Amino acid sequence: MAAKSSARPSTRRLGSSAPPQRASKLAAVPATSQDADSVSFDRLVYERVRLGIMSALAVREELTFNELKALFDVSDGNLSAHARKLEEAKYLTCSKSFEERRPKTIYRLTALGKSALHRYLDHVEAVIKATRRA
Repeated sequence: MAAKSSARPSTRRLGSSAPPQRASKLAAVPATSQDADSVSFDRLVYERVRLGIMSALAVREELTFNELKALFDVSDGNLSAHARKLEEAKYLTCSKSFEERRPKTIYRLTALGKSALHRYLDHVEAVIKATRRA
């Protein structure tokens, strides 16, 4: 049996299990026209654990894998996957060493990561302002 072809093209990315993204009127509304160029929405930062990692590293110079794991109550694999995505985007650095024969992984936020976090926060603030005016 042949599958039916959809009239609408899918917005799902290859290899992604996430549902197709839907356009949100509020997500596209900047607080002012001046903010339109400076505010951009970064889906990589949006995810709860990744946003948490970046926020925690914005207030602490460095955190270990175990500290982050305890902060967000996630599994090793979950934290590792999220941290790897941020590292691949050059939003954070990861250094591995050994301390008393035990592996120690330390994460630090990069300048690019800090900039991405600030852009994301600016976007959220713009959405909040637009919503409150409505």
